[in-house]
Amino acid sequence: MMTTGASENIEPVPTPVPVENSGLKTTLHITGMTCAACSTRVEKGLSRMEGVHEANVNLAIEQATISYDPKTTSVNALRDKVAALGYGTVTESVDLDITGMTCAACSARIEKGLSRLPGVTQANVNLALETGHIEYAAGTLKPSDITAKIKQLGYGAALQLTQEESTSVRERELQRKKWKWMISALLSIPLLWAMVAHFSFTSGIYVPELFLNPWFQLLLATPVQFVIGWQFYVGAYKALRNGSANMDVLVALGTSAAFFYSLYLTLTSGYLPDASMGQSMDHGAMGTGIGTAAGATAMPMVELYYETSAILITLILLGKWFEAVAKGRSSQAIKSLIELAPREARVIRDGQEVLIPASYVAVGDLVLVKPGDSIPVDGIVEEGQSSVDESMLSGESLPVDKKPGDPVTGATLNKNGVLRIQATRVGSDTALSQIIKVVEQAQGSKAPIQRIADVISGIFVPIVVGIAVLTFLIWYLFASPGDFAGSLEKAIAVLVIACPCALGLATPTSVMAGSGRAAEYGILFKGGEHLESAQQIQTVVLDKTGTVTQGKPVLTDVIAAPGWTESELLKRVGAAEQSSEHPLAEAIVNGIREKGLLLESAASFENIPGYGVRATVSAEEILVGTRRLLADANVEVPKEGIQQMSALEEQGRTAMLVASQGQWAGIIAVADTIKDTSREAIGRLQSMGIDVIMITGDNERTARAVAEQAGIQNVLAEVLPEGKAAEVKKLQDSGRKVAMVGDGINDAPALATADIGMAIGTGTDVAMEAADITLMRGDLNSIADAIEMSRRTMGNIKQNLFWALGYNVIGIPIAAAGFLAPWLAGAAMAFSSVSVVLNALRLQRMKLARTKS
Repeated sequence: MMTTGASENIEPVPTPVPVENSGLKTTLHITGMTCAACSTRVEKGLSRMEGVHEANVNLAIEQATISYDPKTTSVNALRDKVAALGYGTVTESVDLDITGMTCAACSARIEKGLSRLPGVTQANVNLALETGHIEYAAGTLKPSDITAKIKQLGYGAALQLTQEESTSVRERELQRKKWKWMISALLSIPLLWAMVAHFSFTSGIYVPELFLNPWFQLLLATPVQFVIGWQFYVGAYKALRNGSANMDVLVALGTSAAFFYSLYLTLTSGYLPDASMGQSMDHGAMGTGIGTAAGATAMPMVELYYETSAILITLILLGKWFEAVAKGRSSQAIKSLIELAPREARVIRDGQEVLIPASYVAVGDLVLVKPGDSIPVDGIVEEGQSSVDESMLSGESLPVDKKPGDPVTGATLNKNGVLRIQATRVGSDTALSQIIKVVEQAQGSKAPIQRIADVISGIFVPIVVGIAVLTFLIWYLFASPGDFAGSLEKAIAVLVIACPCALGLATPTSVMAGSGRAAEYGILFKGGEHLESAQQIQTVVLDKTGTVTQGKPVLTDVIAAPGWTESELLKRVGAAEQSSEHPLAEAIVNGIREKGLLLESAASFENIPGYGVRATVSAEEILVGTRRLLADANVEVPKEGIQQMSALEEQGRTAMLVASQGQWAGIIAVADTIKDTSREAIGRLQSMGIDVIMITGDNERTARAVAEQAGIQNVLAEVLPEGKAAEVKKLQDSGRKVAMVGDGINDAPALATADIGMAIGTGTDVAMEAADITLMRGDLNSIADAIEMSRRTMGNIKQNLFWALGYNVIGIPIAAAGFLAPWLAGAAMAFSSVSVVLNALRLQRMKLARTKS
């Protein structure tokens, strides 16, 4: 269970081992060493680095122990040196839940503090998700060292909970925030009532005399300030103790100034509790006046600001509650994905059907899935036939037929028949779990544009405090000489309106909402940096097979010679080809069977590599293959037949001649046809101003034919697998931002080389691993969708940053000029944070221009 930073005992961070010359000692796990020469090379290389006192490398345990001066070098520099020597270092990571953060200054301070720990290579803290992802060199730290450092900085930290546990904790935290602002509001309403009655246009409102009593107001304001608002003091103390400032500092300063000044006036006014409770009094126009009580000596009228501090705290807590509710909605995509997974599974054990939690299914278990049930694991159909709704993965609305030997994916829906499935992937290895993991990583990552907010937030609070002090001095000394209360009011307004909450939420909430919405469209961004950079794509390079085309050949054309019917020709060809294992033969036989034709068995069969096949069917010798095959058998093909064959080949099809008993009988052709949506998708990319290039290992004529069908003008043909990455690099060298889209193992190098690699999710795991974006649906419209999603998300982030920064740029001068009461400043500050989150949530309702769903 997570605990807040306010309630944690601070644990000391283990101090790195000191060495001679005031240095530190660290340990790196090194990979790639094969012999003593390797370890010697690494040892010498490290020893020669400036700042390294001593380096010892142990080949047996693949470990380097290095003493170094942290002022001269760092663990990252040591790792870079090992990499430059041609070896690797093992990096570990830990994911944490972090509590107690209130603004961008908090997350920036934690990142800075963690980055200073020896061994930490990357620290990414997400304010919106309240999580941290920290990477460090293996052997240098333990997770407990990292959590201790965070607690030392004044925040709570614990190893990340499961999604269900995290949701439970968030719900409890949401309820706690709700009750805090409600109790604060209940105590603040009488103060607000008394204050509103002071305005000229509300002078007719009845105000109970008790509400105007300063001691009664002190009684109401004190628990709001020091019980409900104690979190701001704790947060401010911890921030200042660590040499920085955050929103808590501004709130604590502003509300304390208002409260203690009012307390001073109450104590020095001579208005005693026993003479005042329930008595009537006059009141001024700006605050609570202490006037003449019945039967008491007349007191000079003064203004109190209890309502300022209490209402400010209430509004800030209300804003934080609204913010938490909205942030909960931003992770709805993750919740929706998790809800797809069934909780239970029927497993066959010892011949009995047993109902167990889905998380208990083991690889190799036989799972029984009845009609209407969701499939609990990834697996292979062992027995049964059914149709399965795979729309959650593929976007295809039509169910897919499944038979023994076919793969099935967890969380897809079994429609009619009973299936027995052997589990091949369970738990965190299933496709759905991997999708959830990718989305979580994307939502928790930081887009490069967020660095702007991080830099600003680091210096923002001290500047605001300086402006507030300057505002007070200008008003007190020049604008309104001697008016301490009025000058203080202006300074409080500056402090409150400048809270950088909205600035810290501007980027992460948009990244969360944008990546979550993209996941609903089957687009998985692996990180915020890819969500940002996809908008810059100028050129899209498409692999042909399996990307532009279906990836498997189909029977496309049948031309029967005079004296032959199409069905007679196909029966002979099918009987001959069904004994072949060649992919083209499989396509021909499948196409013939789809036409409802029954095939007899061939009496004899011979496969002639590179030429075709020879078989005996119904006592007839059948030849199916190339021109050369028929020429060697002295079969004459008329000029008309050769022309028809050439025409088919120019269209990118593989044409085969057919002969029976030494006579030409016709032509059949197969082709890897383009996907139904390829032409439309490519046209959409071109309309977005993006150049589209098709790359393939096929010959120029076939490639051009396919490209023409798809509407692609630029073709790179006869490119070897290892040459695809080189072609992508050439485009990059010409100044283009390039996206590579592919689905095969041979596409992986090009996917990794491109500025953005997009893997078709129906392809191989290797391609998906190498890619920055996974397109779960085979529809090429997903490419345009991904780029459009990136553009809209970045537009949303820029809107948020403009609003957050513009709000402060405009609000601070208005508050300093005296045109904004502190309670109005507090309301505006709370509204700014909520508005930024709500603007980001618009992405969750975004509809893309065209996507199959």
